[in-house]
Formats: sequence, structure tokens, C-alpha cells
Amino acid sequence: MIKTVTVCGSGVLGGQIAYQCAFHGFDVRVYDISEEAIARGRVQIESLPAELQRDLGATPEQTAAGLTRLSYHTDLAQAVQGADLVIEAVPENLEIKREFYRQLAEVAAPDTIFVTNSSTLLPSDIAEATGRPDRFLALHFANRIWRNNTAEVMGSPATSPEIFGQIVEFAGQIGMVALPLYKEQPGYILNSLLVPWLNAALDLVVREVADPHTVDRTWMIATKAPLGPFATYDIVGLTTAYHINQARGKAGDPRGAAAAAYLKDRIDRGLLGMGTGEGFYTYPDPAYRHPDFLTPAKADPANVDSAKADPAEATLAEGQAQD
Repeated sequence: MIKTVTVCGSGVLGGQIAYQCAFHGFDVRVYDISEEAIARGRVQIESLPAELQRDLGATPEQTAAGLTRLSYHTDLAQAVQGADLVIEAVPENLEIKREFYRQLAEVAAPDTIFVTNSSTLLPSDIAEATGRPDRFLALHFANRIWRNNTAEVMGSPATSPEIFGQIVEFAGQIGMVALPLYKEQPGYILNSLLVPWLNAALDLVVREVADPHTVDRTWMIATKAPLGPFATYDIVGLTTAYHINQARGKAGDPRGAAAAAYLKDRIDRGLLGMGTGEGFYTYPDPAYRHPDFLTPAKADPANVDSAKADPAEATLAEGQAQD
């Protein structure tokens, strides 16, 4: 039976996973590699009670109780001592994850279950490094997990059916809808649908077809969706998107390489997304939440003339004016 959970990685999703478990009654240790990282993670976690109160109707007493079940650690051995389950949410890089699991295997108890929240990697890519492939699998969450409460459960050929079943049950215990996958699939179900959409949007911008806000406005107006792809990038975080596109580039995809270079430039300028206050939008009051973001712009004869000369350039100029 799972009672104590350690979440390794206190970024956007790691913090949400930790608080979701604590809110539903589990004792949770949050681990990150430095005091600075854990301090940033704690600030993010302590902002979540207001979100659950607004979105789920949770009471202040319920959300405050969740915070009391959390502890914060920078010593991995201390963080996993006595843990029944370790949920890994470290950067989306295969070698980083493998090295993390090698270190984790040395300090965790032999019967501790390990799960990865990897967005794109397969459990079988990592299983050997865990030292317990039969007790290792993937448990993938969507962002804003208290509301978008999917939990995709995916094992490797070595995963014990009993352990797989325990994680399906655990997902339900923390308020998620467990979605078991019957074989390994890069990107699970959600990202098999989501990533091509995000890649297509980024490709339009990298090739200077349109600017990010225009792409989002197009999608939101045409589909009535609440978010466009670049708002979604900000939520996911540009670092994750960079690693995914870097892998595409290394696999020989020139558009993946170009996208990675574009994202690297933004990352180097500190534009990492919602978690740092600015990405493709500025937070906490991004432009896509403004009533006029989806309203028609008034025609300007100068803009009309320039659009006739160079439609793509005019669209980019309009988008930059809205930033």
C-alpha cells in the first residue's frame, strides 16, 4: 500500500503532482537539487491552494491541510527514506534521467516503486538504470492536474502487472482518471496528439509565416479553444519544448533543429514561460486573457498597403504591436 510519496523535481508539473498527492491525504516529500530550486518550487506549490479553491470549490481548510503534508529536501537519501513511491519529474533529457535513477537506486529501499512523468521517453529507455525494471513504469500527468486530471499509465515489457495495477489504483486515489496504455507509445496518447500541434505552430513562427500571437488568435477564434499553442508552450515551459526539438534535430529532422535553435535563443534571454513570468506572453496578466485579444483590429490604410506588398511582414508587425 502506498502511503508516503517522494516527488523529485519541483518545477511546474513536479510541484503540481506533489500538492495533488498531499491534498488527497498522502505524506509527500519534495526533492530538488539546490536550495534555490526548492525555494522556487515551494513558492509555486504554495500558490496552488487558491487555484483549487477557484477551480474545484475546495475550502481554505482543505487546501491548507494539503500544505501541512509536504516537506522539502535537497538531500536525495533523506527525501526517499521510507518512501513507498518515488515520482520523477526531472528535465526531459535521457542521460539526465538515467543518471538520476542510478543515484536514486543507491539510496531508495528495494521495494520502493519508481515512476517517471517523462513526456516523450519510453520506460524501456530508462528501466535498466533504475535497478528494478519490474517496479518501474510511467505515470504521465497533464498540466493543471487538479482540473485536467488525466493520468496515463504505461509500463515497459519488464513492468510487473501487480505494480502496474497499484499505480492505476494510486492515480484514482489522488483524484486522477487513470488511462492505462497496453503497449509503449512515445508521447503516450495525449502527447501523440498534442506535440504535432505544437510543432506545427512553432514551425510557422520559425519560418516567419506568422508571429506567436497571431497563430494563437487564429486557433482560438477558429476553434473557440481557451488557449492557443504558444500559450500552451508557456504553461509546459520552453525548456521541455527545447529538449523535445533538440532530440528531433539529432534524429535528422531539420525543422526540429531549427525549432530548437529558436527556443534556445529565448531560453538564453530568460523567456522560459509562465514559471519565470515571461515566455511568449507576460504573466500574471497575459494578453490572451484580455477581452480585446480576439476582437477584430481596426483597419489602418498604411497596414493595408503594406499587407499588399508583403502579407507575412504585415502580420508580423501587427503581432509585435500587440505584444
